[in-house]
Amino acid sequence: MGLIAKGTWVEIEETILRPEERAPTLPEDTRKTPLVMRVSGFLLEDASIGDAVTVSTMIGRELSGRLRVANPSYSHSFGTIVPELLTIGTEAAR
Repeated sequence: MGLIAKGTWVEIEETILRPEERAPTLPEDTRKTPLVMRVSGFLLEDASIGDAVTVSTMIGRELSGRLRVANPSYSHSFGTIVPELLTIGTEAAR
């Protein structure tokens, strides 16, 4: 993907804490992982993926980080259907 235009909705990433900076009271697997912030906003200058950029969020905050993706979408879900849970609440009414 080439140059991404100023004003495009993008996602940035910034490392907040490196593993050695994390609290010693955290579980070991968490402590070994950097704390990373991902934020979406409008790109304030033309840039390419991986560039250090600044974005303006929906509420007007300006945040900086590495450009991850243009026009990000949501990919989370609540998982697959659990058939046993479908009748909860309806069984008492019968």
